[in-house]
Amino acid sequence: MRNRRRSQRGFTLLEVLVAAVIMGIAVAGLMGGLVTATRNAARLSQYDRATLLARQKMDELLVATELRRGQPIEGSFDPALTGGEPIGWSAVVQPFETAPGAGPGQWVLDRIQLQIWWMDGATRHEFSLEGFRRGILQPGDPINVP
Repeated sequence: MRNRRRSQRGFTLLEVLVAAVIMGIAVAGLMGGLVTATRNAARLSQYDRATLLARQKMDELLVATELRRGQPIEGSFDPALTGGEPIGWSAVVQPFETAPGAGPGQWVLDRIQLQIWWMDGATRHEFSLEGFRRGILQPGDPINVP
C-alpha cells in the first residue's frame, strides 16, 4: 500500500518552481528577440522610405533645367508621403566636367549632390546620392571644375 502512494504523489513544489523559472527565462529570451526584430524592421522601413523619396527627388533634380549651378537648395517631403515622419533633403548642382576654355552656351557635365536626412526620435540619420546630367553653361555659372 505504501509503494502505491509514492508512485501517485506527482511533482514536488520544488520541481514545479524550477520548471516555472526555466519557462520564464525562455519566454524572456524570446520576447527580447521579438523586440529587437521589431526595432530592426522599423529601422529598415524608415531607410526604405527615405531611399524611395531620394530616388524620386534625384529624378526631379536631373530634369530640372532651371536650377542654378553652385547654389544650394533644400526642402522637406510632404508628411503624407513620409508617414508623418520628418524627412528632408538638400542638394547642390556643380559643373563636373567642361571642355577646355568653356564658357556660356557650351556643354557641361553637371554633378548633382543630394543629401537625404530623417529623424528617428532624437537621432538624425542621413545618406548622400549623386547623379550626373548634361547641360549648357549659363552666364554667371561657376566654371571651375574640381
